Amino acid sequence: MSSEIKNVLLPVVDSATKVLIVGSMPGKQSLEKQQYYGNPRNHFWPIMSELLETEVPDDYVKRIALLKHNAIGLWDTIETCEREGSLDAAIRNEKPNDFQTLFEEYPNIQLVLFNGAKAFEVFKKHIGLELLEERAYKKMPSTSPIPGKNIKSFAEKLEDWRIIQSYLSS
Repeated sequence: MSSEIKNVLLPVVDSATKVLIVGSMPGKQSLEKQQYYGNPRNHFWPIMSELLETEVPDDYVKRIALLKHNAIGLWDTIETCEREGSLDAAIRNEKPNDFQTLFEEYPNIQLVLFNGAKAFEVFKKHIGLELLEERAYKKMPSTSPIPGKNIKSFAEKLEDWRIIQSYLSS
């Protein structure tokens, strides 16, 4: 039986944010730790390490500072949903976060990257891609460690995620 889950993670964004990485709903481990990408098997932090050409600190507060220093923000499409376990495929009755307000408050966001298909699908269904008319956006391969269809290797994911670099150098 699935139960309602509330996303306790606030957006990681400030006036300097150029790239916003959007997930669906954090997994159980991330919600318990109150950390984005809190599952140590998730490829997110290793990918960021490669893209930013630096070692990602173990300390979560320093990890977030590193992203902000590089104009990268984080948020999720889902505010609340029902889900058994941590799989995106198990998400039901999702309620989206308020991206309209976020984009009004942070107009410097130039690129929105959806971390996986579910994040993109929920945004498209509940919020609408029209909201992104003035921004570039792309559905990215999920950094999740959970096996599924169309799984790419770490190297393949890294290559796709390199799109970030052109926005950070400008």
